[in-house]
Amino acid sequence: MLIGYHVSTRGGYREAAKRAHDAGARAFQYFPKNPRSLSPKSFDAGDAGRCAEYCQAKGIVSIAHSPYPTNVAAEDPSHLERSVLSLLNDLDIAEACGSLGVVVHFGVYKGKDPLQGYRNAVVALSSVAAQWHGRAKLLIENGAGDHTFMGTTMEELAQIRSLCADPHKIGFCLDTCHLFASGVWDGSVDAEWFEKAKRLDVLQHVAAIHLNDSVYPSGAKRDRHAVIGEGHIGAEGMRWLLGQPAFAATPFILETPSGSDGTHRMQLELVRQWGGDD
Repeated sequence: MLIGYHVSTRGGYREAAKRAHDAGARAFQYFPKNPRSLSPKSFDAGDAGRCAEYCQAKGIVSIAHSPYPTNVAAEDPSHLERSVLSLLNDLDIAEACGSLGVVVHFGVYKGKDPLQGYRNAVVALSSVAAQWHGRAKLLIENGAGDHTFMGTTMEELAQIRSLCADPHKIGFCLDTCHLFASGVWDGSVDAEWFEKAKRLDVLQHVAAIHLNDSVYPSGAKRDRHAVIGEGHIGAEGMRWLLGQPAFAATPFILETPSGSDGTHRMQLELVRQWGGDD
């Protein structure tokens, strides 16, 4: 199984890949640049290339995560423009590192016309896709419902992708805590959201999954990740998700706090056991 966690790029991209491998991970996520800035980064292409080579040699897959200020639904046109330029820079880095794609949040809009938020997202994502010609994809992440109602449902994910230019350059990253926090999932098996994802053509475009437990109950709309096995989602639901044939080749990435040993090793081992990969 492709199980891993979010790693630091301290020391470079290749070092991040090695850090993940040394922890026993077969997948990892990283920030391609400063996670608190939209400023484009001039990156070390040699280091990125060594990261790609290392991952290929070790059988590791990776995804990048866009910086926190990225907002493709923002009211401010200048912020939208900066988000587009930043995402193109993120994709450049991800491509050089051999990553599957760049995770981008659905977006937050707090203006008077909610529909304008969706329009902004379609325009911004389409602008990125039209200018991008690499293999790495934009991976839209479902929302938790904490900052806005937008992007929590399978219907929204399917619609936003279908309305974008060059939708073949766009996929999805599903976050389990977000599914749970938004109330879309209550941790049960054979979940309704999964059947909807299959019916709406979302499932086949899921390129990565953020495997996060939840500090708060389902529907609380509070995006707080818990250590795997210590939150409200429950082992039964996690086992069911990990056992889905549709996700057999999909990387599961933990964005959870470190365990009691100060690392993610025990959580990775627990997820392997739940997935029958022990």
